[in-house]
Amino acid sequence: MLYLLESFLFETIQGIFMPKLKTHKGASKRFKKTGTGLVVRNHAFGRHILTSKPHKRKKKLHKSVVADKADQPVLKRMLPY
Repeated sequence: MLYLLESFLFETIQGIFMPKLKTHKGASKRFKKTGTGLVVRNHAFGRHILTSKPHKRKKKLHKSVVADKADQPVLKRMLPY
């Protein structure tokens, strides 16, 4: 038991353990990860002033889509888990 404690203290002092990755809370509320690891987002402009928008457009705005390929690396860093 004492050996394990000494080993743990030595490793933490030496900095061998990797730090925990923190989730970006703003991104976690706006994006989700799929089972394959891609990041999915929701459309904008679908909350109010809907009377002037066609029904077809409103239906499309309420569906989620995969985020752009260029944004995937940044979003994956924001959502590590």
